[in-house]
Amino acid sequence: MKCLPVFTVLAVASIFGACSPGPGNSNAGAPAVNTAETAIVPIASPSPLATENVAGETAPTPASARVIGLAGLGDLRIGEPAPKGGTWGERGAQTGDACRTVTSPDYPGAYAIVADGKVQRITVGQRSDVKLAEGLGVGATEKDVKKWFAGFREEPHKYEDAPAKYLTAPNAANGSSALRFEIGHDGKVKLIHVGTMPVLGYVEGCA
Repeated sequence: MKCLPVFTVLAVASIFGACSPGPGNSNAGAPAVNTAETAIVPIASPSPLATENVAGETAPTPASARVIGLAGLGDLRIGEPAPKGGTWGERGAQTGDACRTVTSPDYPGAYAIVADGKVQRITVGQRSDVKLAEGLGVGATEKDVKKWFAGFREEPHKYEDAPAKYLTAPNAANGSSALRFEIGHDGKVKLIHVGTMPVLGYVEGCA
């Protein structure tokens, strides 16, 4: 029988000694842990937005930007010129020195009326997913509108029979930015307008 060199025996003993639980180790006697399993750390999957960005696609407009308010929609602000270098521009819509309409590919179904060089009204139409902060959008019922907005002035619709109508916020009369709904004959919102009078009350674009 061959004897191992002393230094080899000591090296093996030191290795096993280091791996053995000491007398103060609370895990002594516990079942062995499969280190191959514990070494696997799950990696979170990237969000859909991150995936789109990595693929080089244009990120969608943030949800918060798809909310219209009395101040405007996105970078389009009531009472201010249309932003230069932005996506809002004339695309086969009404144009003229006194009044023109502008649209943006970022907001399909919406358009704005620019009069005297400033945005006077923004309209959310049938193909738009833009909503008010209250969650109301095109397709909401008149009942839903009145639940959130009481005291709006009612006027008969110019082109449709009742119950079609216009519902206009009372503060429109004082010249401040106001809200106006167009209700169709089915009792649902067809259009949402935000802006200042008299442009807020136009029924045919710039007229």
